[in-house]
Amino acid sequence: MKLLPEIDPYEVGMLDVGDGHRLYWEVSGNPDGKPAVVLHGGPGSGSSPSFRSMFDPRAYKVVQFDQRNCGRSTPHASEPEIDLSTNTTAHLIDDCERIRLHLGIDRWLVWGGSWGTALGLAYAQAHPERVTEMVLVSVVDTSHRQVEWITRSMGRIFPAEFACFRDAVPEQDRDGDLSAAYNRLLHAADPDTREMAAKAWCDWEDTHVGTNAGHRHDRRYDDPRFRMCFARIVTHYWSNAAFLDDDQLIRDADRLGGIPGVLINGRLDISGPPDTAWQLARNWPDAEVVLVDDAGHGAGHPTTVEAILTATSRFATRR
Repeated sequence: MKLLPEIDPYEVGMLDVGDGHRLYWEVSGNPDGKPAVVLHGGPGSGSSPSFRSMFDPRAYKVVQFDQRNCGRSTPHASEPEIDLSTNTTAHLIDDCERIRLHLGIDRWLVWGGSWGTALGLAYAQAHPERVTEMVLVSVVDTSHRQVEWITRSMGRIFPAEFACFRDAVPEQDRDGDLSAAYNRLLHAADPDTREMAAKAWCDWEDTHVGTNAGHRHDRRYDDPRFRMCFARIVTHYWSNAAFLDDDQLIRDADRLGGIPGVLINGRLDISGPPDTAWQLARNWPDAEVVLVDDAGHGAGHPTTVEAILTATSRFATRR
């Protein structure tokens, strides 16, 4: 099954959400269709036009936005003076609600990919009455355990690449929290230090998602502005375990009772191992886990795409 044809948004705007932040948002598909909000990954990657192709444009009203400090939202985290203290999961949950209210939407389907799954779960657990269904791809919870897995334990799988990643931080920091060490480098006064850290971080990001055959380099990392923004926001969140209590998203999954969910994960997804989706479904009886045997991280594998389209098609007429 192929992605549906790409469509253009019929409405775009910038929404002032306070703290000096203005969020870029757009709506595509059918103005009278079933509302769905798309939560992008990263954190810090920004939204993508390809996400629109996960929904039948005749059936869905698809809302996308760039989360704080990334994409087309302002201010942009690539600027050295930008303070990220007002960019936390709690702030993003509130932003989802502000956008929902701004667009006059009562309830919506929540679609999330990678980090967007953690944000989607946090949002739905805070506002379950506003969520009709959930479709989550490459499920993560951004807990301390998961951050440690990605930033250190996966060195056993990519030893040479991990050595480069670890050795880019000062020697005294190499046995500690690597995301925190990188976050300090990315806010250093020296621009060369910041750029070195951004490139080293994104090189590792591009490595640990590449477990499936046919993986291609993510060209977004070739853009200095993108990689600085991305690395700063990711390390800000990861070094704080997404500003959530550890295991909060698994522990509080019972708040999602009555909300149907489809949790789609590649079995070869080392960045977001399938056990997170499995543990989540144990506490959320209305969720089903769909494992794609030959897929890695993300939504690009053909069988993953088929699973996504099957889920969104199934929910299209459900209100």
